[in-house]
Amino acid sequence: MTWRWRYENARGAEVTDRPLPREVFPSQADAESWIGENWRELLESGVEQVALLEEDRVEYTGLSLRPESP
Repeated sequence: MTWRWRYENARGAEVTDRPLPREVFPSQADAESWIGENWRELLESGVEQVALLEEDRVEYTGLSLRPESP
């Protein structure tokens, strides 16, 4: 099984109109560690939220890359 991130805009539509990393991970933990290290660059590239997929199954969606306000 492989895990990957789907990059989305603020409305939840997949962002496909720009070059973005297309990493594949052997585990959910590896994928989550990677997003924790790379979310700022993705946000700067116009990605607002992400969905985590295991193969074609959505584990979760709507994970905002914007920091929470205090």
